[in-house]
Amino acid sequence: MNQTLGFAHYWAQGDAVTHSVAYALLLMSVISWYYIFSKAWSSWRIRKSANILDGFWKAPTLSDAISMLKHGDSENVYTPLAAQGAEAANLTAQAGSLNASIDPNELITRTLRREINRISSRLESGLTLLASVGSTAPFIGLFGTVWGIYHALVAVSTTGTVQIDKVAGPVGEALIMTAAGLVVAIPAVLAYNAFTRVNRVTLAELDAFAHDLHAYLTTGARVGKQ
Repeated sequence: MNQTLGFAHYWAQGDAVTHSVAYALLLMSVISWYYIFSKAWSSWRIRKSANILDGFWKAPTLSDAISMLKHGDSENVYTPLAAQGAEAANLTAQAGSLNASIDPNELITRTLRREINRISSRLESGLTLLASVGSTAPFIGLFGTVWGIYHALVAVSTTGTVQIDKVAGPVGEALIMTAAGLVVAIPAVLAYNAFTRVNRVTLAELDAFAHDLHAYLTTGARVGKQ
């Protein structure tokens, strides 16, 4: 209760800079929590659908395997790799295009690498924002504290007398901004580390899947057999 009253008093006594710092921290918190919840949901779905890779190789044909992958890959992470790789391996589909003049092995390799890069970029979306919030929010909060302390000391100096109770109150209220900066930063940093770990595991699985696909597509399944 006292903290709430202290913040209310600090807000009432604050100027445009103080209010701007508070609004900036609030905006950073809202955006970071939006990405935290959305990417947490997406990461959970990706890890849930990773088990479908085991069943991919048990399908009777490549077409059946891709169809099964589409059904179980809710975030569409693994499916593009198989679908684009199969299309690149189909020499009939490449007829009449520039791809027809490229070595099939090289074409499949390039296609799989391009899809992994595209998926990697999608997985990493939002991580830069979380890292930025985690690294800058404490300093923004600290700036608000320093600015509040400065104004508190200026207000005390104008009275002509210095009393500890006149200084401790405003300084304590100004420290709220530092705490607010940490409250915004800590969840963003923890979420960034967690999502980076999930992405690293997912990309390792994609790389292994691409290696297996390349081996399969270049050893007899290329000419329209999918």
